[in-house]
Amino acid sequence: MTQLHVLRGDITKMEVNAIVNAANSSLLGGGGVDGAIHRAGGPAILEACRAIRARQGGCATGKAVITTGGKLPAPYVIHTVGPVWNGGRHNEAALLADCYRNSLQLALEHGLKSIAFPNISTGIYGYPKAEAAEVALRTVRDFCAEHPEALEAVYFVCFDEENWRVYQSLACITN
Repeated sequence: MTQLHVLRGDITKMEVNAIVNAANSSLLGGGGVDGAIHRAGGPAILEACRAIRARQGGCATGKAVITTGGKLPAPYVIHTVGPVWNGGRHNEAALLADCYRNSLQLALEHGLKSIAFPNISTGIYGYPKAEAAEVALRTVRDFCAEHPEALEAVYFVCFDEENWRVYQSLACITN
């Protein structure tokens, strides 16, 4: 049975099999968690992302790709592109759920046992934090119920106090 954990901290320091990057569709780095992961992981991550771009032309919203973790404690980075919030009327919840589901599917396909997620789309993409957390928790729980032996641990790593408080309250209510 998969254990779910909510932590406040820096995802680039997580000692898990894979961390998830809230990437942009170019896969070439950016701000927020994306920039932090690229900086901490070094040039090997960018090189791997460039190879993916050459092969498939980037990553669409809701999709996920996997690369080396470079110099990170985690050997892999799963890059997923979250939706930009447009009021909730443009399939944002389904696309955000796809980010989590497709990231978990890549972890399953690569035999990974532990994964850490950031708060996808809640920064510059403007997704409301409580709604995003609900989608994340529901999607991860559903995936883990369908694949009970796949993962040992899933971490939701909240960089900021507000996201951490939201996850703490929802995790207590929905456990």
